[in-house]
Amino acid sequence: MKGPGIFLAQFAGDKPPFNSLEAMAKWAATLGYVGVQVPTSDPALFDLKLAATSQAYCDEIKGKLATHGIEISELSTHLQGQLLAVHPAYVEQFKAFADPAVRDTPAAWPAWAADQLACAAQASRRLGLKAHATFSGALLWPMLYPWPQRPAGLVEMGFKELARRWRPILDVFAEAGVALCYEIHPGEDLHDGATFERFLDAVGGHKAASILYDPSHFVLQQLDYLAFIDLYHERIKAFHVKDAEFRPDGRSGVYGGYQNWVDRPGRFRSPGDGQIDFTAIFSKFAQYKYQGWAVLEWECALKHPEEGAREGAPFIRRHMIRTTDKAFDDFAASGVDAAGNKRILGL
Repeated sequence: MKGPGIFLAQFAGDKPPFNSLEAMAKWAATLGYVGVQVPTSDPALFDLKLAATSQAYCDEIKGKLATHGIEISELSTHLQGQLLAVHPAYVEQFKAFADPAVRDTPAAWPAWAADQLACAAQASRRLGLKAHATFSGALLWPMLYPWPQRPAGLVEMGFKELARRWRPILDVFAEAGVALCYEIHPGEDLHDGATFERFLDAVGGHKAASILYDPSHFVLQQLDYLAFIDLYHERIKAFHVKDAEFRPDGRSGVYGGYQNWVDRPGRFRSPGDGQIDFTAIFSKFAQYKYQGWAVLEWECALKHPEEGAREGAPFIRRHMIRTTDKAFDDFAASGVDAAGNKRILGL
């Protein structure tokens, strides 16, 4: 495992040190981070189109970050991936994610998003990255609860269409040697293990189709986040370290009663402030020899972001496990003795 890293999306802004990639890298380094996950929706922060075609630009970015002891963990196209598949009910809410040239033409969003994702594959290749973070988008999310009753074949049709849009993009990532990691997230058609399996079946088990694991979203869904690792560890290629808590009461539960984040029974917290057993998570990743990054994604209903960032690096570092290269009971090993083994077994 590599880390600690930090996702920059929640920190980027107009004021120093959050107004440039190099300044944020320097800031992250002073907090103890060695990696940054970089959002790609703002060319002023990271020029995705240029990075896709210019090795010189990518080398320049890597060099600037390296002077601060920082490397890029992954690029992120969460906003662009969202626009690859948008149900009409969400057009108004998601239009701000689109490039101004296509913002008022929702029918053009999927093609624009597909081009952005193809650029991300090439940029990741030029940067020497092995994984990429994104959202799947959603055509079926308004049908999450089966009332009114869903027409027969609707879910199958939705996943078939989602797969049709993603399949050529997955091919581009496979050719670039980069795992395309979908953050399993409410609001996306890929929001739990069952939906990821549906999608994986629809894309023929594509080798590039991977998972960004974020346990906070599973706490809010009341899904077993440790068993998820057991089931899907071979596909998990990215990891967001984000905490959460779920405290239902007599008024509201998983659905949250349309309340603001601070009042919902399920809410995100800074690492260590919620209910997630990160010791068990990092142990699972050590068990399965996870080779990707551990990246803080700061989202908290209560704590200031800069305080969460300051606490995040030592929290991750404290939980990372240097895996052993020998068994703890090797001191008692008696060596291989076939004849002795036969005697023990009475053979």
